[in-house]
Amino acid sequence: MKAVKILALVIIVGVAGYLLYSPSAQPEAPAGATSTTSSPSTTSSTAKQLPKVITMGYWESPNGELLVKETGALSKTFPEIDIRWLEFQSGTDILTAMQSGSLEFATIGTPPAVMGIVNNYPFKVFYLHDVIGDSEGLIVKEASGINSISDIKGKTIAVPFGTTSHFAFLNILKANGIKTSDFTLLDMNPPDIFAAWQRGDIDGAYTWESVKSQLIESGGRQLLNSADAAKVGGLTAEIGIVSTKFYEAYPEIVRNYIDILDEAVHSYRDNQENAAGLMAKGLGLPVKDALIAMNEIIVKDKSEQPAYFREGGELQKTLFATGEFLFEQHSIVKQPEQSVINQAILTELYTQED
Repeated sequence: MKAVKILALVIIVGVAGYLLYSPSAQPEAPAGATSTTSSPSTTSSTAKQLPKVITMGYWESPNGELLVKETGALSKTFPEIDIRWLEFQSGTDILTAMQSGSLEFATIGTPPAVMGIVNNYPFKVFYLHDVIGDSEGLIVKEASGINSISDIKGKTIAVPFGTTSHFAFLNILKANGIKTSDFTLLDMNPPDIFAAWQRGDIDGAYTWESVKSQLIESGGRQLLNSADAAKVGGLTAEIGIVSTKFYEAYPEIVRNYIDILDEAVHSYRDNQENAAGLMAKGLGLPVKDALIAMNEIIVKDKSEQPAYFREGGELQKTLFATGEFLFEQHSIVKQPEQSVINQAILTELYTQED
């Protein structure tokens, strides 16, 4: 989804007079992250009513959010707020940072999001960035002797636990009657997966871009992907979450950020080659590979959000089903309740007129 890197960007707001909350202290970067800040150069009275710092948690996923970051769209519009972009290795790391109050916004996969929701972490879901397809998959070494999913028995496979990759992989195993005790399953973040691959410590890994492409280029081939997992009940997606405290204080910032994401998705769709060129550096991929990665997910614009966010919509169903599976797999200790899932989803953002 990577050494931590932080870039300073800026959030746009529409109705500054409406905003009342202004934090007096800048948040500390969470463990494992370093921060670089930009100094706001404004003396306007309006800025006094805005947050001084907004910290965005992200990972290298080729979606509309990364395009927003790479284009600098926010900083060009409203330089009064100091934005910090913190790159994370997994959703569980993002949960830790959100729980500690170190983040205002973050992108997270559906499985770790459910883990946070059932444990009452202080965030709400405000956007569905993309549905995951071929961007995550099971890559095996050509010389491993793994030609089908049943061949992983007795092998060593790595996956980042508590992530969309982990959830998709477990669904594939269940559908094929394979137990995790049938092989060695290791918990590794993507950079560690690549290092272990090069050392010869693992036979395969289920992970995401850009490491997925690096494994293929280093003597691997893709056996299955998350589109295959979705066919057996393992639909995964990347969603946007916002600190509950921040949303209650700054609902207009959240609404305006949704509009910025919407513009980015349309640009993403209308001129893919240009978008790939902009995102290639952030993904750590050549432009041609960035373009391939973009087509391995299904990005969603603002007009598509109501179908997911409405009462009884796809997002409520997906998160609840994910929670039931995680409980069955003993990944969470609390059985999910539909009402708890629903309360974490900001349906109101898509049922009111802008």
